[in-house]
Amino acid sequence: MTIQAALDQQRELESFLDTHPEVSIDFDLVQREVRSGYSRPLLVLDLEIVRQKYRRFREAMPRVTPHYAVKANPDERILRALDHEGCNFEVASIAELDLLLGLSIESDRIYYSNPVKSRAFIRYAAEKGLRWFAFDSADELIKISEIVPDAKLYLRFDTPNIGSDWPLAGKFGAKQRDIEGILDVAVEHEADVCGLTFHVGSQCRNVENWRHAIGLSKKIFDMMRDKGLRAEMLNIGGGYPVRLTRPIPSVEYIGEVVSDALNDISDDISICAEPGRFMVSDAAYFVCQVIGTQTKGDERWLYLDAGVFGGLMECTQGIQYEIGADRKDSALAPWFVAGPSCDSVDMLPREQMLPADTQEGDFIFFPKAGAYTTVYANEFNGFPLPEVRVINE
Repeated sequence: MTIQAALDQQRELESFLDTHPEVSIDFDLVQREVRSGYSRPLLVLDLEIVRQKYRRFREAMPRVTPHYAVKANPDERILRALDHEGCNFEVASIAELDLLLGLSIESDRIYYSNPVKSRAFIRYAAEKGLRWFAFDSADELIKISEIVPDAKLYLRFDTPNIGSDWPLAGKFGAKQRDIEGILDVAVEHEADVCGLTFHVGSQCRNVENWRHAIGLSKKIFDMMRDKGLRAEMLNIGGGYPVRLTRPIPSVEYIGEVVSDALNDISDDISICAEPGRFMVSDAAYFVCQVIGTQTKGDERWLYLDAGVFGGLMECTQGIQYEIGADRKDSALAPWFVAGPSCDSVDMLPREQMLPADTQEGDFIFFPKAGAYTTVYANEFNGFPLPEVRVINE
């Protein structure tokens, strides 16, 4: 199937794919937390929804072992809840690794999937017991095998990200034309390259991306076997979407496609995945307060106490939330929405429909914002980091 044909098929499917129910934190609970006291931007997160999303993922893909992508939201309470459910983990840094180890999570349940790592980080991770390391080049393969001769290496390869709201192709992933040469280097250095991984792009709404990537994995496994390398693991990455403002395929539908594609892969090969956003987005609301409004010509401008630098970075990269306000009965009007910092990039990329009579002191709500909000927040210009409140621990 061509890429264009896959996109045409996806558009046809969208008319009925988005009929499944999706959980969301109770808005009344969010308002209750705001009324109990608000001093800075606030993320209200329901751990019971995190648990439900984990169980739903397992049911949708019974052969796939989830490794939660810690970078999505590293709050310790989330990690403890997922650990209690039996979830494994994926890290991209030593700080994330230390966080998990500090919670007494065993190192053999942790994969290090960042394809490029410093020698110091590799050595430290190995000293802590990690053995599974991702790579996407011959240079990284040699680096890891020199430091950790008994490392279990899995090759990240490039695959189409078409139909994803936030494509990840380009920076990561070995190109198809380079894979055979990389495997030859593995044989030459006696490195244990025994796994593969890919990423179909964040918020992937094109289910054919998974089918295509798994098909490529089978061909690469054949290539590995021809060179005497034993295949042990396939990591089908992340990208499992949540419903923001556009239709999505349900995780159950994705599971059907994935299960069908995995059907002829030997049971000797373990299958894992790295859901991050899927596990935590629906579980939270991000709450900001209006600190000022202006009219510039015929333009309405609204300023929040948190913007791009305070938790809304993803809005600049294609992620769009259904923004809400307390003034439910007011007529809507287009607003330019900006953050509080003295930087011209600190604003959402498009006008937002909000109540025309929005004023200073009002609260603005971003639903399904449990992923990649607090982790992107920083104290640029001296503005405070968001507060995180967890319910249903």
